[in-house]
Amino acid sequence: MIVLLSVIIGMLLAVIGWQLYAKRKLTRTVDEITGKIADIIAHETAEKVLVPTGQESIRELLVQINRLLDDNQKAIADYAKAKDSQRKMISNMSHDLKTPLTVILGYAEKLNQSQTLTKEEETQIRHRLNDKVNALIALINQFFDLVKLESEDYDIPLGKISLSEACRQSVLEFYDLLSSRNIRVELDIPERPFYILGNEQALQRILSNLISNSIRYGSDGGVLGVTVREEGEYAAVDVWDRGKGIAEIHQERVFDRLYTLDDARNLQFQGSGLGLSISKRLTEEMKGTIRLSSTPYEKTTFTCRFKPLTY
Repeated sequence: MIVLLSVIIGMLLAVIGWQLYAKRKLTRTVDEITGKIADIIAHETAEKVLVPTGQESIRELLVQINRLLDDNQKAIADYAKAKDSQRKMISNMSHDLKTPLTVILGYAEKLNQSQTLTKEEETQIRHRLNDKVNALIALINQFFDLVKLESEDYDIPLGKISLSEACRQSVLEFYDLLSSRNIRVELDIPERPFYILGNEQALQRILSNLISNSIRYGSDGGVLGVTVREEGEYAAVDVWDRGKGIAEIHQERVFDRLYTLDDARNLQFQGSGLGLSISKRLTEEMKGTIRLSSTPYEKTTFTCRFKPLTY
């Protein structure tokens, strides 16, 4: 009986000893994990918590902690990017508004000195002033449009529309401008209609932005093309030109709001960097996609793809 009792006591002491050892080991592991997390937070590093352990529950905890750290790093990077984008946006907006306002102020000052102007000169200045004011209003409206498009509650009604007919109408609206600049138009639009689920006004806005963009930056190529075609299971429209194109370094960012190329802010081009961003948002509202491919002085193409309707 005494021997049996001694064995039981020995086993209990061994269990207690093992539990104390395991508890101390767990405490050291938790302390090590806590220390590494504190160090990562304090120094804002992108490190992971790597602690060797044989316990499955601790390993699963480390996996979740590292996932959380990844999400935190992504949030920090996104915040920094958004902050930088906002700073550039404010700078660009200030420039885009300041330039026409300065011109308008100059015209207004000239009109105040109308006693030194001929009637013809005064009429020309009034026309130019009117054009600049209308351009400024259009720019401000674009700012508001983009804000509305980026709001979560923005929605546009979708219905059955003809992609082919919308393309014909859009090119027709630019006919006088294209003719005045001696730009040849190449249309490749099948007679049979390509129907898509979309919004007619939004589609016209997209096409208008793309065509005007090609005229503004690609007119040196002497040709503007619009092609409607099938692309796999999609209906696609290409708006293309053979102008100077867009360098590869810019191609991923041309759809960013208020992003412009280096020469887009001179008086010859007067780009705001909003048109393509609005086009992208509207295309996505219609469940479509938009992309760019460009080889300078060979072909620069903006392609919109939409799901076709067969009924």
